[in-house]
Amino acid sequence: MTAAAPAPPQVTEAMVLAAFRRVPVPELRSQSQPGDKTLVNFDTIFFTEAEPLTRDVTILGQDVRLQIEPSTFTWQHGDGTSTTTSTAGAPYPAKEIVHRYADAHVTVEHRVVVTWTAQWSLDGGPLQPVDGTVTTTGPTTPLRVAEASPSLSGQGH
Repeated sequence: MTAAAPAPPQVTEAMVLAAFRRVPVPELRSQSQPGDKTLVNFDTIFFTEAEPLTRDVTILGQDVRLQIEPSTFTWQHGDGTSTTTSTAGAPYPAKEIVHRYADAHVTVEHRVVVTWTAQWSLDGGPLQPVDGTVTTTGPTTPLRVAEASPSLSGQGH
């Protein structure tokens, strides 16, 4: 009588989540337009460069593919307010994500906090969601908030 070959060890969802949490994902930088200086009560546009990524890991000797994507973006404006979106925004002329600063003569530090979700497959099998997320906090970016003052140009028409 011969013994049956042992089944491969079982890869669990907890193991996949632990692997997902070890995979380095980018800390995205919040960008604004205007870039270095904006005006009080003016629509300042926010966006970041966010791309999905795929990582292959080995768990218990088996191939696990992680398909990772950013799912929520929390824009911390640096003035005590924040906005949460499901998109990364886009530069001008798009005005997907905007904020108006109420106080002039300050420099704020804005940033974006990204929550990443993933799906996984075992040895090329069907994709299934990972039960958990990873959050990254991007670096702060300074932005001067100024006040525009009207002036006469001396150009008569």
